[in-house]
Amino acid sequence: MSAPAAKVSKKELNSNHDGADETSEKEQQEAIEHTDEVQNEIDRLNEQASEEILKVEQKYNKLRQPFFQKRSELIAKIPNFWVTTFVNHPQVSALLGEEDEEALHYLTRVEVTEFEDIKSGYRIDFYFDENPYFENKVLSKEFHLNESGDPSSKSTEIKWKSGKDLTKRSSQTQNKASRKRQHEEPESFFTWFTDHSDAGADELGEVIKDDIWPNPLQYYLVPDMDDEEGEGEEDDDDDDEEEGLEDIDEEGDEDEGEEDEDDDEGEEGEEDEGEDD
Repeated sequence: MSAPAAKVSKKELNSNHDGADETSEKEQQEAIEHTDEVQNEIDRLNEQASEEILKVEQKYNKLRQPFFQKRSELIAKIPNFWVTTFVNHPQVSALLGEEDEEALHYLTRVEVTEFEDIKSGYRIDFYFDENPYFENKVLSKEFHLNESGDPSSKSTEIKWKSGKDLTKRSSQTQNKASRKRQHEEPESFFTWFTDHSDAGADELGEVIKDDIWPNPLQYYLVPDMDDEEGEGEEDDDDDDEEEGLEDIDEEGDEDEGEEDEDDDEGEEGEEDEGEDD
């Protein structure tokens, strides 16, 4: 008969459990420290990658300049290119009132210039023909990021002609975008030149620089939604006419079928009479 198993006291159990907890906590702390070291290496590589990407972007930004210049020369031959591009862009069109659109019909050229190191900022220039709204030939807005990383912006002061200051107009009319959404007329597009409240999050500036400027042609060529709706209505009318014709044909076939049945019944009746005779 084997000897009974020795009983383990509660004190010994608690002691073993505490030792396991200490080991677990120590391993956990070491894992955290090692994870932090690895993360620091990842961050270092990310920073190095950003520097390399910036160098590549600076290189290709210079290479793109002659093509941007050529594109501007060609766009100058297309009437109302820029106002059409802005009106067709969903975010920009929401900022345009009817009078803004009228003023932008005199816009002949837009240029976006990133500063040589790229990361310190950019400038957007708007070139205008002689117009009834303001004296300026060029309106510009610049965005800067100083060494401490604080953003700022500055812009051309618009020299409005008498009674033509669009930033002071009353909200009486609605533009195309606001009509669709049944909203009131937005602030004038030109108030953007005087708004420097949040240069680090200038949505319009970022949209023009990053979305429109790389390929404005794609927005110029956006089909007119009103035209598309008109074509859709015409297609629906054509479909209705075709369906109407099909219904008429079917009704005609049914009538012919009924006549054939009547003829058959008549012939059968005549045959029956002949047999009776």
